[in-house]
Amino acid sequence: MIDVLTFILAGGQGERLYPLTRDRAKPAVPFAGAYRIIDFTLSNCVNSGLKHIFLLTQYKSYALEKHVSLAWGIYSAELGEFISLLPPQQRMSHDWYLGTADAVYQNIYSLREMSPEYVLVLSGDHVYRMDYRRMLRFHRRRSADATIGLYRVSVEEASRFGVMEVDGEHRVRGFEEKPKQPRPGAEGRCLVSMGVYLFTTRALVAALMVDAENPDSSHDFGRDVIPAMFSGYKVYGFPFEDETGRPLYWRDVGTLDDYYRTNMDLTGVTPAFNLYDPRWPIRTRTRPDPPVKTVHSDFAGRRVGLALDSLLAGGVVVSGARVERSILGPRVRVNSYAEVTDSILFSDVEVGRNARVSKAVVDKRVRIPPGFKVGHDLSADRERFVVSDGGVVVLPKGTEL
Repeated sequence: MIDVLTFILAGGQGERLYPLTRDRAKPAVPFAGAYRIIDFTLSNCVNSGLKHIFLLTQYKSYALEKHVSLAWGIYSAELGEFISLLPPQQRMSHDWYLGTADAVYQNIYSLREMSPEYVLVLSGDHVYRMDYRRMLRFHRRRSADATIGLYRVSVEEASRFGVMEVDGEHRVRGFEEKPKQPRPGAEGRCLVSMGVYLFTTRALVAALMVDAENPDSSHDFGRDVIPAMFSGYKVYGFPFEDETGRPLYWRDVGTLDDYYRTNMDLTGVTPAFNLYDPRWPIRTRTRPDPPVKTVHSDFAGRRVGLALDSLLAGGVVVSGARVERSILGPRVRVNSYAEVTDSILFSDVEVGRNARVSKAVVDKRVRIPPGFKVGHDLSADRERFVVSDGGVVVLPKGTEL
C-alpha cells in the first residue's frame, strides 16, 4: 500500500454533537470508554497497511492533536512512514478550509510532493472496521478514476446521507444529496455514501482544480466534486459488504442520539461491533491506570457493588454501587449505594453516594453530588442541561452541580 496517500478529514465542528464538541473537535470525542472516535479510522489505516497519512485539522484541534501525539507515534520516520497533522496553511488561498474538497485542495502541494498513484480520503468521525486494501483491489480491477464506499440503509435513514444509484457493474449513475423522499433500490433499501473516497491521483488533482475555480461550489466532495466527475470520469461504488453480500458494521455518530446508541450497542451480550478481535486491534493511548476495582456492600437486604453488561476502563472503582448497561471511562468512581444505568461517563467522573444517573452522557471531570438525580425527571433536566430528541441528558465537561 506504499502507493497510497491518505487524507483524513478531522476538522469537523460537530455542531449536532454539542456540548460534547464544545471544547474539542468531533473526532476527539471519547468513545467506548477507552477510545476517541478518530482511533477507529486510524486503526483501519494501520491494519490496512497504510503508512502515509495526513490528518487535516481545524476546529478546536488541541485535544485531537494531543491525543494523536500521545497515542499514534507508532511509525518510523526513518522508513518514510508518518501520521502528520495538517492544519490550514493558506498556501492556495487566505481562507480556512472551506469544505472537505477544499481541505485536500489546500494541501495539494503535499500531495504532489508525495506523488502517490492513489489518494484515499476518509472521514475521521465514523465507527467501523474496514480493510481498505479490498477497496483498492476493486478500484484497480475497474481502472476507476474514483471509487466511493457505499452502505445500505433503510429508506427512512437515507434522507440523512448522499444517496447513490449504481448499475449492475457498480458504476455510479446518479446521486442525490440528502433527498427528502429517497428512492429505494434492491431489497427496498438505499445505497448511501460512507465518506470513503479512493481516487487515482491525476483524476483527483484535475477535479479539485476545476472545483476550486467554480464560484458556485461549496467545495465538498459529496455535494460538488463527485457529482461533477460522473460525466467525464469512471466513478464506481464499492459496496461495504462481506462475501455473502451482508452489510458490515458502519455508524455515523453525527448526532447525540446516534452517538449514544452506537455506544450502547457495545454493551450487549453479542454486540454487532466486536472490540475484542485480536486480528484487527483498535489502537489508542495506553495509560498507567490501575485495574478496575469493585467493592460490594449490603444495603436494604440486597448486595451492591456490581457492574452488569457494562464496559469499564482502567482505574474505575465501583464501590458499593450498581452499574448496568453503561460505559465508564478511565478513573471513574461510583460511590456507595449509587446507581448508574444506560449511561456513558467520561474520564474522572465521580458519582456521589445514593446518586442516580440514567440515560445520560456525562463529560470529563464532573462530580455528581450525593443523592443527586440525572435522567429521572426530564422536565427538570431540560432547565439545567442539554437533552437530546431521544431523551439523553448530556452534562458538559466540568459541570458544577
